[in-house]
Amino acid sequence: PEIFGTKARFEPERLHRMARSKAYLFRGVEIRWSCDPALVEGRPTPARETFHFPQGLSDFLASLLEGRETDQGVALRALLRRHREGLLPSILQMFRRLLDEREGRLRGELLEVSCVDKFPKMTNYVVPGGVRIAHTARVRLGAYLGEGTTVMHEGFVNFNAGSDGPGMIEGRISAGVFVGAGSDLGGGCSTIGTLSGGGNIVISIGRECLIGANGGVGIPLGDRCTVEAGLFITAGTKLTMLDAEGMPVETVKARDLAGKSDLLFRRNSTTGAVECLTNRSAIELNEALHAHN
Repeated sequence: PEIFGTKARFEPERLHRMARSKAYLFRGVEIRWSCDPALVEGRPTPARETFHFPQGLSDFLASLLEGRETDQGVALRALLRRHREGLLPSILQMFRRLLDEREGRLRGELLEVSCVDKFPKMTNYVVPGGVRIAHTARVRLGAYLGEGTTVMHEGFVNFNAGSDGPGMIEGRISAGVFVGAGSDLGGGCSTIGTLSGGGNIVISIGRECLIGANGGVGIPLGDRCTVEAGLFITAGTKLTMLDAEGMPVETVKARDLAGKSDLLFRRNSTTGAVECLTNRSAIELNEALHAHN
């Protein structure tokens, strides 16, 4: 009573049904049920039983049908009526969906839920000219894609965000973020939006910038900036500024460099310090990849 309260009850029938359902879900697994005989005396629940179903849910259906050949829909409806209380919710829901889908196909109808969201995918309403989108669900309604933009499978463009184009998007453009022409967002990289910690700072990526794979930024970048792969720059990141000879000059916070152009952000592989120096090589997109947009 001190732990479970005075209303706690032990229901062997319910536990027995759950053990059997688990055995159906995990085919081939043996579950052994054992209970004090005094607790099930006069009840249909056995004191001991072993559950083992090599074919899982197929064995479950076979036991209900008892070898009879029946219409699938009739069998499923009967199953739902007879075993509404005895099945785990996950099994019950699965059979309901299976029945609904079958009957919908017979009527020539098929319902596919592509998303449950306030903002559906953009291509249901508009397809901008001169763009490529590998996975349309990755671009939400309210995004902007300029001509020449390519959004690969792992790319994502939120509402009120976009790319000027041409550009290669293999990372995340968060809400409120805009990417300039000729920039490349590497696979798995990210930008901090105004709705996810960016505060009132509008994050933007300038022209001909490169954010390496799995990197990210939480400050606006000017033109021709590069962020090393795997490096995430936030507003409070401390940066060691290097001169033309690669020597440390001063330490600043990344927010102090917001909007500056021609910068290279990298992590020193020996010390682990985040460094910033002049970017001497701007990126150039592969024209062949964007020629057919």
